[in-house]
Amino acid sequence: MKNEKWVDICNDLQSAIGKNNFKSWIEPITFDRIDARTAHFRVPTNFFGTWVSQKFGDVILRHLHGAGVVVDRLEFVVNAAPFDSVETQTSAASAAPQRAPQTAAAASGADLPISNLNPAYTFDQFIVGKPNELAHAAARRVAEGGAVAFNPLFLYGGVGLGKTHLMHAIAWELAQNKPDQRIHYLSAEQFMYRFVRALREKDTISFKQMFRSVDVLMVDDVQFIAGKNSTQEEFFHTFNALVEMGKQIIISGDRAPVDMEDLDSRIASRLQCGLVVDLHPTDYELRLGILQAKLETQRLRYRHLKMADGVLEFIAHRVSSNVRVLEGALTRLCAFADLVGAEITLDLTQECLSDILRATSRKVTMDEIIKKTCDYYKVRPADLISPNRARNIVRPRQMAMYLCKKYTTRSLPEIGRKFGGRDHTTILHGVRKIEELMSMDSQFVEDAELLRRLLEA
Repeated sequence: MKNEKWVDICNDLQSAIGKNNFKSWIEPITFDRIDARTAHFRVPTNFFGTWVSQKFGDVILRHLHGAGVVVDRLEFVVNAAPFDSVETQTSAASAAPQRAPQTAAAASGADLPISNLNPAYTFDQFIVGKPNELAHAAARRVAEGGAVAFNPLFLYGGVGLGKTHLMHAIAWELAQNKPDQRIHYLSAEQFMYRFVRALREKDTISFKQMFRSVDVLMVDDVQFIAGKNSTQEEFFHTFNALVEMGKQIIISGDRAPVDMEDLDSRIASRLQCGLVVDLHPTDYELRLGILQAKLETQRLRYRHLKMADGVLEFIAHRVSSNVRVLEGALTRLCAFADLVGAEITLDLTQECLSDILRATSRKVTMDEIIKKTCDYYKVRPADLISPNRARNIVRPRQMAMYLCKKYTTRSLPEIGRKFGGRDHTTILHGVRKIEELMSMDSQFVEDAELLRRLLEA
């Protein structure tokens, strides 16, 4: 293929993906050659190539085929070093996330590679609305990599509201803008496992040196270490050392530090000294914006996709649990419509998403939760609101508290009044206890899942 043909293909690509996307992502890449049914391109950076591969690989292949170019895969190279490829259109759509570029720390031999990051979790792909605009703005500021603005930045919110997306976006941006910085992203669970291993191998010095050598430390789901005293102690010292050196710390959790009952008070106090930002549950406008953006991505995959007016608005109104469920609903709907070769109408949507719509539309009451929990554990409703402290009563009571908090909009004081006038801190303790038990014992996970199904039946 000659460069002139690539120029013609680029003109078609600009129409397909839009002027802004083309200028940002396609214009900077350079066609090199075709060899063994592989189209080779040169890109400015690893990050750039990964993003083009993941987001536009399918559409580039499709336009190459449309121009009569016989290729099965794409390969992007930086300084003649291949790092990423996209297979044929079918396999590209289901390819596993690519490994993130490694920091200077990894290149120099330190055991500090960036963990696998999702290439779709970038700022460009994050839909901003009133519920998350402050968190997005704060994450953007930190990702600029200038003087430490908020230290730490603490992002918190419920499941599927975008905490991990913003964490990955910050890591991607920093890796691109500050390639010499040592960035370390991991979950609190991984931090604990590394610390336990260091204790077992009697090599805590290496552990301390490793974590104190970073420029940016990012810890996801910090609530995992709440109640784990030794890990919290080490985390506190690591935290202090990095702050004193002026290093940036970014942390996420499922609730505010002051609401983490078993979190060390010193850690909670330190976290409160930075910027604490809540990602609120999505509103209708934000959900509709997310669906509109995701639909454009689906159209790149399913070229003949047709959707009737009002479908996205219907889904945005009805599916309000969290963003993951929302995106999953649209993905399923588009795949189903493509398989059966039908237009996506309201009738088809209600048929295809019947289980999701049923689960999200039905409002579970605390009375139902108490009844189903008592039936499941074979105890009396009176036992759950009594002061009885027997283990066979306490665990069902705590499970019912957990389910009330998770599946109703009732506040902790309201739940406390339902359970015999208990204080809201008692309810919080019960909820956290079940979460802790679920992290250690799969039986509690199974119990919670079975009860959820009973409540949604």
